[in-house]
Amino acid sequence: MTESYDLITMGRIGVDIYPLQTGVSLAQVETFGKFLGGSAANVAVAAARLGRRSAVISRTGKDPFGEFLHQALREFGVDDRWVTPVAAYPTPVTFCEIFPPDDFPLYFYRRPKAPDLVIHPEELDREAIAAARIFWVTGTGLCEEPSRSATLAALEARAEAGAEADAEAGSGVPGPTVFDLDWRPMFWGGEGGASGDGGATGAAARAAARPYYEAALRHATVAVGNVDEAEVATGLRDPKACAQALLDMGVELAVVKQGPKGVLAVHRDGRVAEVPPTPVEVVNGLGAGDAFGGALCHGLLSGWELEPMMRYANAAGAIVASRLACSSAMPAREEVEEFLAGR
Repeated sequence: MTESYDLITMGRIGVDIYPLQTGVSLAQVETFGKFLGGSAANVAVAAARLGRRSAVISRTGKDPFGEFLHQALREFGVDDRWVTPVAAYPTPVTFCEIFPPDDFPLYFYRRPKAPDLVIHPEELDREAIAAARIFWVTGTGLCEEPSRSATLAALEARAEAGAEADAEAGSGVPGPTVFDLDWRPMFWGGEGGASGDGGATGAAARAAARPYYEAALRHATVAVGNVDEAEVATGLRDPKACAQALLDMGVELAVVKQGPKGVLAVHRDGRVAEVPPTPVEVVNGLGAGDAFGGALCHGLLSGWELEPMMRYANAAGAIVASRLACSSAMPAREEVEEFLAGR
């Protein structure tokens, strides 16, 4: 590695199979499109579209869908060197139904186990993780072993590098470490419990996840998620209380997405920004959060203040929500700037 990355993400990757007709049940859909998907991959793509050097740590099946994902990552300008094949399991696929403006059911096909949950701690490039300007992990990566141990090991390596840099005074402290709360309750049902059916339910799933969320937050500097996701980590639902609880658990910046009420960002130093949503005609809301995440990373790397950063991230999310796909819908800088200028 000759140059550190602006962003390295770690977590879920797969193929999104989206209907090319909206407002129709999958039982009636006749044509589909195939896209790169998975939250970690989408965030890396979103950042790359904004001009950032990004890479993904994940795994695919050793199959044609896995080859497609490598090809797509490269086409989007995302480094795929740490996306490796697992011969034992197929590349996951995810189907969705599209009922605008706010109903987008997902159907995950991740059995018997998703390859992105077979990341081992000993496979990690700890030097690259420590050197990245931003490192991003997701809650999904904590749902099963060995990915759980690998995710926590990566966070610990990142934190240790920061402590060493502090001790050496001026050697370059790693930048933000982001924990995307990324809550998928159906993934917390035990070995292989990662499809649209089955899995632990409600309180049982949250109870299973919370200790691992707490462990991840001890090593993160930024937490981002919606109210449901923040509840998994904190046990609270009021956005301001959630943000404060996340700060109390160790992060420096808590970002709580509130749906129609916009987004709340609270920094440990007392800065607060509460930004309303950006109105848009929604086509498919599924990729908006990942676009928000990539734009959040861009803002953090740019050193922006909280309010303009949240407005920019909201705008990126709104643009993607107005389009069909996720990864291929991620906007370039010029698109976001033009969108904001027209508001």
